[in-house]
Amino acid sequence: MAIEHDFFGLLESGPDGSIFWSENVEFGDQSVTVDLTAPDQDDVSVEALDVAAAMISALESIDLAARNAMVGELDSRTSEVTEYILQQQATLGEEIDDLLIDPSGDTHIDVIKSMQLMSVTILADEHGGTDPFAVLEYALDPDATDDVLLVNLASDGSVQSVTSAD
Repeated sequence: MAIEHDFFGLLESGPDGSIFWSENVEFGDQSVTVDLTAPDQDDVSVEALDVAAAMISALESIDLAARNAMVGELDSRTSEVTEYILQQQATLGEEIDDLLIDPSGDTHIDVIKSMQLMSVTILADEHGGTDPFAVLEYALDPDATDDVLLVNLASDGSVQSVTSAD
């Protein structure tokens, strides 16, 4: 079976009924991997695909909302964002300055501004549910694939949580 969609084209299901779509999307001066997946195509609605397409088309505003959520987490010393930044400072030492774009002197804000959006995973079967519909993966150092922050979005685009990959 397959699902036809204006944005995604023909989404054919695998032998187990799952669907998967992947594309590199140009975002600013970088390329971001966007994956759409669902374990069972019967759980994916056209509305979910429409929302996913809208999110991909609005990646710049989605990214801004995610970064603003990270900034909002800085008030808590025990937040995942604060812990991530402290860990990056401890690991990189003065080399962290080489990764910061347009430093302002506020290292925490500079790290958030300098993080790269590495990938977006859309869990199309989670539309309207309580689990994340989209997961944005950010890294300060794109070569450090284990040192990432994940921003979980609901299908309405609101930020549900910011977590580390640990």
